[in-house]
Amino acid sequence: MPIDLTEVRELFFEESFENLDMMESNLLDLEVGRIDKELINGIFRAAHSIKGGAGIFSFEHIVNFAHAAETLLDEMRNGEHIVTQSLIDLLLRSGDVLRMMLSALQENTDYDIQEAQACQDELQSALKDSMENPFADIDVADMLAAPVTKPATSEKPPSSATNKGWRIVFKPDLSMLKTGNDPINLFRELASNGELEVKVDTSQIPAFAELDPQACYLNWELTLLADTERAAIDEIFEWVEDDCELHITALDSESPPSLPLQKEGEPTLEAAPALDKSEAPTVEAAKEPADKREESGVGRIIGSVKDTKHTHSATHHATEANSIRVGIDKIDNLINMVGELVITQSMLDQIGENLDNSHVTQLRDGLAQLERNTRELQESVMRIRMLPISFSFNRFGRLVHDLGTQLGKKVELKLSGEHTELDKTVLEKMSDPLVHLVRNALDHGIETPEQRRAAGKPETGVLHLHAFHQGGNIIIQISDDGAGFDVQKIRAKAIQKGLLSHEERPTNEQLYEFIFQPGFSTIEQVSDLSGRGVGMDVVRRNIRALGGTIEVKSKRGQGSTFSIRLPLTLAILDGQLVRVGQEIYILPLLSIIESLRAKPKLVNSLAGSAQVYRLRDEYIPILRLYDLFGITPRTTQLEQGLLVMVEGDGQKMGLFVDELLSQQQIVIKSLESNYQKVEGISGATILGDGSVALILDVAGLIRLFHTQIPQKRPNFRSSL
Repeated sequence: MPIDLTEVRELFFEESFENLDMMESNLLDLEVGRIDKELINGIFRAAHSIKGGAGIFSFEHIVNFAHAAETLLDEMRNGEHIVTQSLIDLLLRSGDVLRMMLSALQENTDYDIQEAQACQDELQSALKDSMENPFADIDVADMLAAPVTKPATSEKPPSSATNKGWRIVFKPDLSMLKTGNDPINLFRELASNGELEVKVDTSQIPAFAELDPQACYLNWELTLLADTERAAIDEIFEWVEDDCELHITALDSESPPSLPLQKEGEPTLEAAPALDKSEAPTVEAAKEPADKREESGVGRIIGSVKDTKHTHSATHHATEANSIRVGIDKIDNLINMVGELVITQSMLDQIGENLDNSHVTQLRDGLAQLERNTRELQESVMRIRMLPISFSFNRFGRLVHDLGTQLGKKVELKLSGEHTELDKTVLEKMSDPLVHLVRNALDHGIETPEQRRAAGKPETGVLHLHAFHQGGNIIIQISDDGAGFDVQKIRAKAIQKGLLSHEERPTNEQLYEFIFQPGFSTIEQVSDLSGRGVGMDVVRRNIRALGGTIEVKSKRGQGSTFSIRLPLTLAILDGQLVRVGQEIYILPLLSIIESLRAKPKLVNSLAGSAQVYRLRDEYIPILRLYDLFGITPRTTQLEQGLLVMVEGDGQKMGLFVDELLSQQQIVIKSLESNYQKVEGISGATILGDGSVALILDVAGLIRLFHTQIPQKRPNFRSSL
């Protein structure tokens, strides 16, 4: 029966993108002029894993490209190349090309083959011997048996008399193919060292009816004629050493192999005949339906790579993963909680069968236990979706490196709180806002080395990404020690755009809010990278869509900090139920500052029928929810209701409600997907009695408030 490799193929892509991320991180940690073998070994292993996995699916373009990068890394760790910035940049570019090729294969699209070839040529020219790949024209199926000879070159003489070569007895376990290892890749590596003779033992193959298509029944004796060190042979087989029996002896050794492939009475070991080209699987054959292909050995596991001219360049970013790697401890907790839930359910069933007044106490205890189990089960399930923010933070090392070089700036990236976890969906949707803020900090925040020296600062600027939990939320801070915001320029620009009058005297924090206005920037010439303020309205809108907020703190000459507050998950929030008339609404606890009984003497009226409430020398606008939603309230007198002070988009507002009800966790249902988008409403939920309650969007309510009175902006006059 055909083998379904779809899941294995997707796993290969997922692990390859992870290996590329690890390669990039280690390359950025390399120091020029210093050979850090541990780092280089890590990069080498990642490239080797990608090459090995690509070989399983016969992605020969990737195998050849990764082999060139792997060889250069091997020479680097052996001290044959010093670590230079140009080599680091070349290997970083190689990772980008591999990512592009893998993304194209995964999405079945074209990639820029000219860019890939140009990068591979650079890798070849950087190699010590600049030798062309000897396997470009070799059919994969022929590698099973046919001797392969490495082309002789004038630069590298044939084997010396010190060692004639090696005899290798290789007997894979039956399950080796299931681990993703492929003998063909091993033979290819061996053949790159010299002349390789391959003999195959087929005596272990069972009758057809008993054959397992995923088992490896073949054994091999390999003879390598090359002056190669034993360590190089061991390294080739290190990936399969736990999945095979292996014996390696030097050809000049008098002792025969201690692990014979044949037993007494079994057929004599002979060189296997090479497969005829008409029988061997080809790239074209892979395009046929699976049931029409030959099902012969390892050669049947093959993929297709387009050889046409590639015009589309895949993006640098890895394709968004559709799976999550979950720690076994989280799975164990989930299983335990399901077990507890089953026990509680059985207990309640038993009580229900004989329910009378004497069992009321037991019933209450059982329901309390059910509530605890349900809450713990919910938390366990939510933890499965939680990923460390390092998945997002780690990508910025490359971005800072490339932009710093492009802008001629020296920047040190500091990361802290990388293990802070948040929901996978939140993490993915925060990617673009974080990229924009980091690019802004590099382009217009941190100064050039000359400017920093003139200001008495170190030449190297610091960009700090920090994440931590605070209550039921996560805080992400992007800080730089650059020039900071010029509040005078912001004020002048706001007056110029009609957002502020000459008489108004806002605080610095209020002035910073203007940078989130569309098209607002104090930079005269906006670069192609970023401009302070250009796109910042989009950043805020994306963060607001996640139920979060963003605040700015800055000091001229010392730097700026953007603080993003986000919920841990988009599926559940902690909410405060409030009543207005006969309706119940829900306010996110994240947005609530405090609630109070209004005192009439602290209420002031402004032109346009707007009211503000003086709270500790701060004047906060009042929004009557009954008026906004057109419903009949229990009272219209402020002193007879409650004011709930909320904050959104850096602005405060007092919401007038009839009364506060309970606080509880809310399961959010999308209003937009089930009905339509409503300004001021972020979603809906179903309460315990089955009724539907709307979840209020504080930032949206504030925007609605400013469109309902003549003044379309907050009044900052000090006369208040």
